[in-house]
Amino acid sequence: MSGDLEGLLVVSIEQAVAAPYLTGRLAEAGARVIKVERPEGDFARGYDSLVHGESAYFVWLNRGKQSVCLDLRASTDKALLEAMLKEADVFVQNLAPGAIERLGFAPERLRAENPRLITVSISGYGEDGPYRDAKAYDLLIQAESGLSAITGNASGVTRVGVSVADISCGMTAHQAVLQALIGRGVTGKGRHISVSLFHALADWMNVPYLQFAYGGKSPALDGLNHPTIAPYGAYAGSDGKEVLFSIQNEREWLRFCQQVLGQPEVASDARFDNNTNRTANRDALNEVINAVFSRHTRDALADMLTDCGIANGRVSTMGDLAKHPQNKLVEADTPSGPVQLLAPGALVDGHSPVFGPVPALGEHTDALRAEFTAKA
Repeated sequence: MSGDLEGLLVVSIEQAVAAPYLTGRLAEAGARVIKVERPEGDFARGYDSLVHGESAYFVWLNRGKQSVCLDLRASTDKALLEAMLKEADVFVQNLAPGAIERLGFAPERLRAENPRLITVSISGYGEDGPYRDAKAYDLLIQAESGLSAITGNASGVTRVGVSVADISCGMTAHQAVLQALIGRGVTGKGRHISVSLFHALADWMNVPYLQFAYGGKSPALDGLNHPTIAPYGAYAGSDGKEVLFSIQNEREWLRFCQQVLGQPEVASDARFDNNTNRTANRDALNEVINAVFSRHTRDALADMLTDCGIANGRVSTMGDLAKHPQNKLVEADTPSGPVQLLAPGALVDGHSPVFGPVPALGEHTDALRAEFTAKA
């Protein structure tokens, strides 16, 4: 495990995805992360049981943490949390709006008593505004933020297939915490960070927002086809599997016609002799391409495109991803045995982080009670 954040204590009252994503990244960097769970556990533990009995979400997001079960309505458990927070560098919570204040752990009070503390509150819509008390889950935010309105095809809108609102929120919070740690190193003072699912994902929506706000243009629902470049989209091979490729300039278009289509005359056809004409005559263009592609498998098409320098990507199934030759895998222990996961995107000096184990529910409760009760 990378030791960049070794010695940092993070206490997190967390569940689901956004907050655990943040603290999981901190744990990867060497921070000690104490995950405070209800006696019944983070409900993400029960999202599924597909990883030999464990939840896929929980395994992904909770490696290397310590799990303590607390009932924060009980005075003894509140006192234990108080003792932890006196030593903490970062306190994270994503309870319902107002809940942390009602429990007596308002970030303002904690930072007044521990000025070096960085507090992080993760919510659906932020700490003010008319939606501040609204319930928010990933798919609701995909819809509310407008993301679903630009995702889909002519048949209708759809969701992004992973929890992109939660993930964007966790990533935004991670960036903000690292910045706060740098700032604290300069000033000696912590700060409060408020991150919401809505605002994190709305930031990602800035290009379509600006296009609409200033140009009156809403993106078309083009599925796996580019709205203004042709050909740039997904095409099926003889096996029904699709390859997505992109023509970026007229040199590539000529090579594509010569080497892939085997029809150099198509390049100078008046319907297809520049991108504007190809886009305007997309249906006719697709007929020409599909007639050739239907004679080759997807993988053969991908090889042909690669050989002539045309950027392409297979439209992978989960089976394709599981055996993808470019995969990097890492391993983490879980209560029911080791699990291999796809590695994080960043390598440090050529290496992925080494992960700590995924904790069982309340695995560290007794040890943490002993440790922090003695310090209280």
